[in-house]
Amino acid sequence: MPELLTALDPIRWLINAGGEVLVMIMLVAMVLFALALERLFYWRFTHRRARRALIQAWIQRRDHVTWSALTLREVWTRELIARLRMPLPWLKLLVAICPLLGLLGTVTGMIQVFDSLALTESGQARAMADGVARATLPTLVGMAVAVVGLLFVSRLEQIIRREDQRLHDRMARAVEESHA
Repeated sequence: MPELLTALDPIRWLINAGGEVLVMIMLVAMVLFALALERLFYWRFTHRRARRALIQAWIQRRDHVTWSALTLREVWTRELIARLRMPLPWLKLLVAICPLLGLLGTVTGMIQVFDSLALTESGQARAMADGVARATLPTLVGMAVAVVGLLFVSRLEQIIRREDQRLHDRMARAVEESHA
């Protein structure tokens, strides 16, 4: 048990240094990265199985060239890609919230710094510098989480675009190979 308490010391220091807003940023970051991991696992395992099943269902159809068949193929592919794209708005929202929470933490921290300076009526530069450093920590953390989240969102969007194109190509090739 004492080992656990010493392992949590850096987190306790961060919370003391950044305030309650830093805890909110950590919670948003945990949700953001949990959604990101869920999408990664979905793409790796569930989506690939669903893609194979869709291609097999398309191959087993007799009609591949009429307007209704091509429309059905388009509907099927859009549904599959929509399932892959489903949490993107939530991910983008969480990425956008992080810097705003960081800014909120900085503003509330600066208010505390100026309030404490007004109460003590001393112009201690060291205390003020320490307070400003503590106040800007939430902005740093919020921006760092947002940058990492933005990298993941842009990569996921790239994967979705590529997967959409590949799915259309694979379905067309599968029909050609089955007729050859």
